[in-house]
Amino acid sequence: MSAVPGRAVLTQTRMELILTFRRGENVLITIVVPIVLLVFFASLGLIPASRFGPLDYLVPGILALAIVSTGMVNLGIATAYERYYGVLKRLGGSPLPRWGLLIAKALSVLVLELIQLVLLLAVAALGYGWRPHDGQPALALLALVLGTIAFSAIGLAMAGTLRAEATLAIANGLYLLFLLLGDVLLPTDHLPVLLRPLSQLLPATALSDLLRFAFTGGGPFPVGALIVLAVWTVAALAFTARTFRWE
Repeated sequence: MSAVPGRAVLTQTRMELILTFRRGENVLITIVVPIVLLVFFASLGLIPASRFGPLDYLVPGILALAIVSTGMVNLGIATAYERYYGVLKRLGGSPLPRWGLLIAKALSVLVLELIQLVLLLAVAALGYGWRPHDGQPALALLALVLGTIAFSAIGLAMAGTLRAEATLAIANGLYLLFLLLGDVLLPTDHLPVLLRPLSQLLPATALSDLLRFAFTGGGPFPVGALIVLAVWTVAALAFTARTFRWE
């Protein structure tokens, strides 16, 4: 990467972050909602009993939900409206290469996720005395990277193929689906029997299970979850690369 494109990418990254924080709905879905859910469910003890303690179950699930909100909802909807209003087309013709724009968007997602991670872990630690048990940082990092790529690719797949209004509706619908069935707030063994196989195939469930194991240990290594998340990551990337349209 030459110096000029490098500076242009950093400038675009800064602009992506500024635009994100200027949109109240983006701040709500990426920062406020995960913290509110963590505080609400941790304070009221609404998490069903499981082999994990309430916070050991809740914190990794909320972290997974935060990645869903940043990669799929925030990035997907924002990119869809940029495409709708012709912003992507104009940026594609600017001195900033198209790959530079994609890198800038990826960097902005990573910065937002870092902010989410710090805030959520701080609330859990300072507010409830939670600490990871038998933590496995390498697995946690792998899960976060795969989850970020998978959900960002899903968001871009919608943004690059659907109308902006459809992306808005579907992204929010999927967010609700992952919240309810993605092993975030409700263990899969508490779901209706017919829904459990579907839950096990969702990328949110796989990410939640991997983060839960990485932060708390216990039980067998979630090989199935790692395979499911890896398949979603590869499939979403391939689909996005093949179908994304700039205008």
